[in-house]
Amino acid sequence: MVKLTKNELKKQKDALKRFQRYLPTLQLKKQQLQMVIRQVEQEHDSLVREKEKLRRDLKEWIGVFNDGIDLTPYAEVERIETSTGNIAGIDIPVFEDLQFVDRPWDLIELPPWVDGGISALRSMLEFDGKLRILAEQLRLLGDELRTTTQRVNLFEKVKIPESKENIRMIRIYLGDQQTAAVVRGKIAKRNLTKASE
Repeated sequence: MVKLTKNELKKQKDALKRFQRYLPTLQLKKQQLQMVIRQVEQEHDSLVREKEKLRRDLKEWIGVFNDGIDLTPYAEVERIETSTGNIAGIDIPVFEDLQFVDRPWDLIELPPWVDGGISALRSMLEFDGKLRILAEQLRLLGDELRTTTQRVNLFEKVKIPESKENIRMIRIYLGDQQTAAVVRGKIAKRNLTKASE
């Protein structure tokens, strides 16, 4: 319950100003996050299409050159290198590079197509690494968008209307108190005038 005092009125007015000052910043952050999420989703979709094209090409290639040679040991991922980017105040991972375990292959024993096969397999794994980082970006950005949307809704639908209603109630009460004080003063003055007659 809100106190019906001048101090509370000032407190509610200050709170309303603060909410109205922060709301545009939150709305801007929400828009920025939505825009970045759309960009990351487009980049993700583009990479998925490129990976699918490479997979189709690789299938055809394997059909022609399949000698039963396992190339996976030559395309073992050692680590994914990332940096940190900042979008709307949140840190997100940014794909930099994919490092493979340095495992040389015998150029004399293996057929010449192995170089191309290892390169294609490594490209597939690089797509996977990029997609994994983009998925993490989307998760982090989505979490932040959800939080920001909740704050915008809290300010727009709860805090600002609540403060306005509290200010209205306090003003009405203080106005009634002031009117009552004036009426009491007039009655007292009239009683004094009657008593002095």
